[in-house]
Amino acid sequence: MANAIDEAAPRRPTGNVLLDGPILKTLVSLSAPNLIALCSAAIITIAETAYVGRLGVPALAGVALVFPVVMLMQMMSAGAMGGGISGAVSRALGAGDRARAEGLALASAVIGLVAGLGFAVIIWIAGPSIFALLGGKGEALEAAVTYAHVAALGILAIWLTNCLASVSRGSGDMAGPALIVLLAGLLQITVGGALGLGVGPFPRLGIAGVATGQVVGFTVAAILLLLRLRAPTSRVRLHLDPAKFEVARLKDVLRVGLPATLSPIQSVLTIMIVTALVARFGAEALAGYGIGARLEFLLIPIAFSVGVACVPMVGAAIGAGDVARARKVAWTAGALATGALAVIAGLVMIAPDIWGRLFVSDERVLEVTRTYLRVAGLGFPLFGLGLCLYFASQGAGKVMGPIIAQGARLAVVAIGGWFLLQAQAPLWALFALVAVAMAVLGLGSALAIRVTPWSARS
Repeated sequence: MANAIDEAAPRRPTGNVLLDGPILKTLVSLSAPNLIALCSAAIITIAETAYVGRLGVPALAGVALVFPVVMLMQMMSAGAMGGGISGAVSRALGAGDRARAEGLALASAVIGLVAGLGFAVIIWIAGPSIFALLGGKGEALEAAVTYAHVAALGILAIWLTNCLASVSRGSGDMAGPALIVLLAGLLQITVGGALGLGVGPFPRLGIAGVATGQVVGFTVAAILLLLRLRAPTSRVRLHLDPAKFEVARLKDVLRVGLPATLSPIQSVLTIMIVTALVARFGAEALAGYGIGARLEFLLIPIAFSVGVACVPMVGAAIGAGDVARARKVAWTAGALATGALAVIAGLVMIAPDIWGRLFVSDERVLEVTRTYLRVAGLGFPLFGLGLCLYFASQGAGKVMGPIIAQGARLAVVAIGGWFLLQAQAPLWALFALVAVAMAVLGLGSALAIRVTPWSARS
């Protein structure tokens, strides 16, 4: 198996906690600041859905159509490319090459700028057609287009924020980016609520106002992270000097980050397929599923908080030639993420209205949300396992196994969804398929990590 063919070189203690600290204790200490960012994500998810819920069912349905696209930007920039950035930076530091790490920081800023501009243009041009293909029509489609056109303004800031934050995380600095993301989240819900609902002297802009909060929050976060990485005290400094830009460093990031983007694309395609199938059951079903799916997207930051913490630990160990430690970090992190999501799954399956009634009181919508959480919740723990091992593989520079597992999840939903559609199956059967697909992701990722050789050359 992989453990027998991994290459590892003996090393001396370095005094670096990423390389020598107790694995579980270090993981927990690095994950703790990320829980601040998790709180920000939870607050944003709850607040924005509550705002939109007050604007009516068509608005809820419209935002449900856009939400997978917005989350794709987050997952690609923070989880996929961001993980590639953190892994590359941590491997450079683990090998004692600070100059290379700072070259990676500049390359990461360039990636954030180019990708952010590119995806913003795509959303402006192709957004309406995408939402229509997902089943949006009438007032729901109109709401989706309005929300997306404003939110696209923040895509550049989202990419810059997450790419710059990933540079800091790769150096082992979790607290700074977490605090900035929390600040951005608080700013987002304040501005979004004021403009969306017309609080005080602010105009009531509806869902366009809610989307404006996202633009403002992430723009401020990007500026703060840029200033932080430019400071002399930064563990990895960002030098904005074109002469220091190296194509080789860009390739270092893209070698892992680019293929890693296939994972969130497949994840969002999975959600889009399920959304399109649910849309056939009506606006109430779509709104109820949208509320339940927001909890699923909230699970991502939970696995993210542990997974991102393991990236610099795995990367530093790989860079230093300690493959055995890198694997122990990966499995320990996977167990933590699985346990955390198992607790949440148990809570929402027992009392789904704790989540659903935060956003809506319509009984028909609530019934769909209850069904989704009780059925799909069975797959949440393995969903967390798969996501966390995906991050660990980025630290090792070997991402294809977990990406293939994500592709298997997509295939299960696409093929199974087609059969359920032909059989005119009830809505709960579709949600059961979602749970099975999550299990495929988790178990497939674990198998991939087990059989893929890691080495100091990763």
